[in-house]
Amino acid sequence: MQNHEALITLVLYAGLLVGIGLWASSKVKSEDSFLLAGRNLGAIVAGLAYAASSSSAWVLLGFSGFVYSVGLSAFWMVPGILAGYAVVWFWVGGVLQRASHEKGHLTLTDFIAEGLSPKAKKWIQVFGSLMIAYCFCWYIAAQLQGAGQAFDDLFGSGLALGVLIGAGLVLLYAFFGGFVAVALVDMLQGLLIAIVAIVLPVAAFLAVGGLDGITTALAAAPPAYSDVFGGRAGFIALGFVLGISATGFGALGQPHLIAWIMAARDRKARISGGTIAVAWGLLVYAGMGLLGLCARAFFGSDMAAEGIFFGSATEFLPGIFAGIIAAATLSAIMSTVDSQLLVAGAALSHDLGIRKLFPGRDVLVSRLCIAAMCAASIGVTLLLPSSIFSRVLFAWVALGAAFGPVVVARSIGWRPSAAGTIAAMLAGFLCSVVLTFILAKSPGEGWSTIMPWGVALLVLAGDRLASRKARADLRTAPASPHE
Repeated sequence: MQNHEALITLVLYAGLLVGIGLWASSKVKSEDSFLLAGRNLGAIVAGLAYAASSSSAWVLLGFSGFVYSVGLSAFWMVPGILAGYAVVWFWVGGVLQRASHEKGHLTLTDFIAEGLSPKAKKWIQVFGSLMIAYCFCWYIAAQLQGAGQAFDDLFGSGLALGVLIGAGLVLLYAFFGGFVAVALVDMLQGLLIAIVAIVLPVAAFLAVGGLDGITTALAAAPPAYSDVFGGRAGFIALGFVLGISATGFGALGQPHLIAWIMAARDRKARISGGTIAVAWGLLVYAGMGLLGLCARAFFGSDMAAEGIFFGSATEFLPGIFAGIIAAATLSAIMSTVDSQLLVAGAALSHDLGIRKLFPGRDVLVSRLCIAAMCAASIGVTLLLPSSIFSRVLFAWVALGAAFGPVVVARSIGWRPSAAGTIAAMLAGFLCSVVLTFILAKSPGEGWSTIMPWGVALLVLAGDRLASRKARADLRTAPASPHE
């Protein structure tokens, strides 16, 4: 076994996580407390937990590797990500938070189905929960793959063993402690990622000779690497910028991120939490982007893109510090799975209605659904190889297109019909599946991020026009002779 410092740090941190889970289990008194922590989170916890839940393996391994591979054009993703954070917290968040507190919503599909008939609500919950479960298998698999890859890089354990250890640890504290444990752990995770996003890129920047070293590397790379549009021009460049920036607006439809808004204590906590989340995002994405460029300057183009993070930690930091930062970051990657497991468990137990099969055992059923989702995600990780970036991109785009347009419609005062809501959800989701798996060739292809939203919004617009026409026809219809 190598990296003893990293191993010791990891064991201590794992003990802390499990301890938090066991302590938080005493706070779980109901389904509401297990799934949303009683809607009483403060700004710091909610903001940091949201940010960490949205970005751990994706930003540390995926985004840094994306910049390392494609160059300056990858940075167009950052404005969209930050704009997505801001829109969710400062605009949509107001409607979501009020509805959650006033109506007692526990999940995103509760909010979407508000005001519709019980039958319509049931169908929306069924379709929504199945979409969430499917996408989260891929999303969680990406995080478990990051954990397995980190274990292998640090300890030479092999991917499978690392995946199992990471999954087992997360399952322990999420299973017992619910949202309270997840909130505290993800707050710690957010702080750890922020520290790493400062220390490691600064060390790499100094190691490659600062700005001069990066400039030299850019000059030696293929022309597309140093071009802000990646060698594209005209409408193709515009499509690329719009496509890669639009990725950030997938946050509007992410159930595990919406949950943090619903759990925030009040308006003040939401506004302050959103400010913390946006500032965190700016710091971390800038740091990982800088790391990607520094890694290109130091290693050339020969490294595996998603291996540069741990390779850089080993290369640029003194032994004990490299081990400590790598182990702490590994723990952060693993703990990102928690909110996704919790929300997926809520989708199956609450939205799909599995809890109704066992009256009075709501929390137990939620816990068992979490365990089932964890097992399914392990299977996807080990049996369906893919990159972390691709797994997360698909789940992010598909969930964003399925739920985001309906959330936007509700936020501007639209009340889509039951048929329109279901049709928009299915259209956005299925379009994402087709475009991601069949047509899209790389992150940022415009049609894979923009078109699913466009299709869903067109469905909602058609539904609105049809509803207006129906109301107009009703007003102008001749009175019945029996009236």
